[in-house]
Amino acid sequence: MIVALVLLSAFLHAGWNALLRVEPDKDRGLVGAIALASLFACVIAAIRWGLGEQPFATTEALLYTLLAGAFEAVYFMTLARALELGRLGAVYTVSRGGAVLVVWPLSILLFAETATVPSTIGSIVVVLGLVLSSLSSTGGGNRAHRAGIGWAVACAVSIAGYHLAYKASLLAGGNPSAVFAVSLSLSAVLSIVRIGRAGRRILGSLLRARPGRVALMGIVCGGSFLILMEALALGGSGYVLTLRNTSVLFAALLALAIGERPRHAELVGAMFVAAGAVLMSLR
Repeated sequence: MIVALVLLSAFLHAGWNALLRVEPDKDRGLVGAIALASLFACVIAAIRWGLGEQPFATTEALLYTLLAGAFEAVYFMTLARALELGRLGAVYTVSRGGAVLVVWPLSILLFAETATVPSTIGSIVVVLGLVLSSLSSTGGGNRAHRAGIGWAVACAVSIAGYHLAYKASLLAGGNPSAVFAVSLSLSAVLSIVRIGRAGRRILGSLLRARPGRVALMGIVCGGSFLILMEALALGGSGYVLTLRNTSVLFAALLALAIGERPRHAELVGAMFVAAGAVLMSLR
């Protein structure tokens, strides 16, 4: 059950990243999608609340949720910048694979998750994949793409931050749908404030010009995260995040579908990261 949820979430996650890559105004487009996704998440959370599920059993769960929202705001900003400058396959591989290397040891330290021989070997394989992807990008890519990889590294840290905060909130008694609705809503508000008055005017024009594309990105984004929350509630944070990073293979295929031509080393690196993620998820 967990594996199926994680793989579905991985596919949807790679899908909305591909939609963002082809969006001309990535920052404002993503802010619009986040706002729509937060409304979608709030409706789901309200329905579950009406059915009798408690949103937050403790104040601690709410505080961790707000922390996750702050990390998500940073994530969305760095992701938009990375995809504005770099290719989808390399950016996705570095950001997701890098997050694994941060989350796994911290999950062991903070949540007493178990380190196994396969997970240790898997972490080495992930590192090799990241080296292949990043070296190909920094060595042979143009200056903008190299800068995009730098933003992808910052993105990886923020992914690790919100993922660990999510898990802490769930352990403290947060309901998965409520945790996601509140954290995403906070990140949407912070993002709308960040883009400023001029950015909000541009966002309004963008929503009028491309409502369908932004709405699709928001629904796919929201769906991927809601499914992730359900998986996190059932499994360990290191296990779920590493298995979800098989999405780098989906991202590599989608990069080809949108007309990008990933370098051979980037494709091999993505396969290494996905294989390492599978090894790290073995119990």
